[in-house]
Amino acid sequence: MINKQEIPCLMALIHTEGWKYEQINNFVIKINYNAKSSIAEFFSLSSKKWSDHFGLSKKETDLLENVKKEIPKYSFLAEDLFAQGYEIIPVNSPEYSETLKENLGYKSPPILYVKGNKKLLKENSVAIVGSRNASEIALKWTDNIAMLASGEHKVIISGFARGVDRQALESALKYKGKSIIVLPQGIMTFYSGFKNYYRQIVEGNVLVLSTFFPKAQWSVGLAMARNSVIYGLAGEIYVAESDEKGGTWSGVTEGIRKGRKIYIRKPESYENNANDKLIEKGVIPVGFDGLPVLEYKLLTCKNLHC
Repeated sequence: MINKQEIPCLMALIHTEGWKYEQINNFVIKINYNAKSSIAEFFSLSSKKWSDHFGLSKKETDLLENVKKEIPKYSFLAEDLFAQGYEIIPVNSPEYSETLKENLGYKSPPILYVKGNKKLLKENSVAIVGSRNASEIALKWTDNIAMLASGEHKVIISGFARGVDRQALESALKYKGKSIIVLPQGIMTFYSGFKNYYRQIVEGNVLVLSTFFPKAQWSVGLAMARNSVIYGLAGEIYVAESDEKGGTWSGVTEGIRKGRKIYIRKPESYENNANDKLIEKGVIPVGFDGLPVLEYKLLTCKNLHC
């Protein structure tokens, strides 16, 4: 377990350029469990001891020296976060989402920056994803799926982008449900969002979450990077509408590659989107009730010789 005093060390390790999540998580496991040491204790040692005791290469110790220099800066930032009511959840905390760890494994974000009801991370969850420029029928479908999921007490995962993401969030709250907002920016830059959803956050119906540097502004790169967290937090994935490129398409195709079961709205014949192409790749077509359409049921039955 990483305590509050060790948070700045982990923040510096994550936000100093050099290592990916998988490398960081493996490193933390090596220190905490294999060497029976804490991250703070590790950084109190000399680089020579890092090499001698932990078998680290010159390249690794050079990077960690740079991380060590950044720790005081992150100590101040962590205190600022805590003072403003934010919380930081390390990957080995019992408060961390088990669903996220199951879906992303060693590529899980090493820490989550959050504000709101942390218990939502432990509840059954549904991601409803789709185009920013979604059609009216896709938005109505999103509203209905959110209503059904909220009625089953499932948390709606929203990326807070315009279109399907925002509709999923608003519909969940309209139907007295709960939602996790996954930010494409640092959590300390979500000024208007915290103002707009203050009541829902205080009442425990919304959790705001970010995996990025707390003061990072929105960017296309961060928006794309947070998609894996949206899909990772979800026990179930529903796709309202997709183009042949962009975040929805890449997220769904990556999910297919990983063997995730994904549901998608069966489009009408007049629609111009890539839903049918994703169905051809193995995504399960569903109707407005969220259930597989008749053609899929018949095909599945035929394949199972029932």
